[in-house]
Amino acid sequence: MNDRLQALADAGVSIWLDDLSRERIETGNLASLVADSGIVGVTTNPTIFASAIAEGERYADQVKTLKESGSDLTTTVFELTTTDVQQGCDILRPVYDATGGVDGRVSIEVDPDLARDTDATVALARRLWDRVDRPNLLIKIPATVEGLPAIAATIADGISVNVTLIFSLDRYRGVMDAYLYGLEQAAASDHDLSSIYSVASFFVSRVDSEVDGRLDEDSPLRGKAAIANARLAYEAYEEVFGSDRFAALAAKGANPQRPLWASTGVKDPAYPDTMYVSELVVDNTVNTMPEKTLQAFADHGEVSGDTVHGTYDAARQVIADLEAQGISYDEVVEKLENEGLEKFETSWNELLETVSAEIDKA
Repeated sequence: MNDRLQALADAGVSIWLDDLSRERIETGNLASLVADSGIVGVTTNPTIFASAIAEGERYADQVKTLKESGSDLTTTVFELTTTDVQQGCDILRPVYDATGGVDGRVSIEVDPDLARDTDATVALARRLWDRVDRPNLLIKIPATVEGLPAIAATIADGISVNVTLIFSLDRYRGVMDAYLYGLEQAAASDHDLSSIYSVASFFVSRVDSEVDGRLDEDSPLRGKAAIANARLAYEAYEEVFGSDRFAALAAKGANPQRPLWASTGVKDPAYPDTMYVSELVVDNTVNTMPEKTLQAFADHGEVSGDTVHGTYDAARQVIADLEAQGISYDEVVEKLENEGLEKFETSWNELLETVSAEIDKA
């Protein structure tokens, strides 16, 4: 394993790949990344699937079979994506076994157009869980207001969850509360809490993209908001999972919900391309990276120890300084959540259009 990536893993950061395709699966690329680059998990989204299906011919036979069986568009998308995730889970299964279920995970997202519908989200989460039928699956549920009770209900069913699209500290606390409530309900139903896992995907780079656009070009606050926000999220994580409430659940076998740093590809070329990795090194976290970021860190990324503890006061000052300049934290994170949902929905429609075109070709 690459020394730089090994140092990151040794610091307590689980390295996940933010990509999946049938080509990666069938060529052995994913297995190689697991063996040689320390990849211990995979995240997916509709954009990733749309790109994979549009750029390769490896889906044609399955599309043809589904078309001949009379499957509609929605069913075809469901079958194509769950097949990839199921095979991804099988490749990651040795990691899952070796880490006692902590890693070796593959995520699949509920349809983004259900993000404001609690009951429909829960129903689809259960359907995805049953279809993939692998213990190392994570169901991705957006952290909308309506998503919080869906997260709790899904956890209560004993289903492991990747909570996605988290931007604000208040919403993150709501996510952690939903997880704990779900565990409490699962315990009441005699579920084995030790088998339930969750990560909370806290988005990083998009915060800087939004805030920097409101700052002067020479502002010393440029490129500071996203990392400050994520570091304060870790402070909240420590508080909640160091509480008596979680201790009672841990005594019954419950696992903490690890923070996952998402959107860690740098969007501004003025910043170091490994910034959202090296500045968020701390134990019990996940960093899911696009392959470009993974390769950059393997080439020149630096691990200088824990870069989160001891930074909380400075992080709070960054947020206060932004407020003093008229940049409202609450307004920024609300806008990012709304835009995030819009992007998810756009990506979902692109996936539907891509698969529809493949059906027409079949």
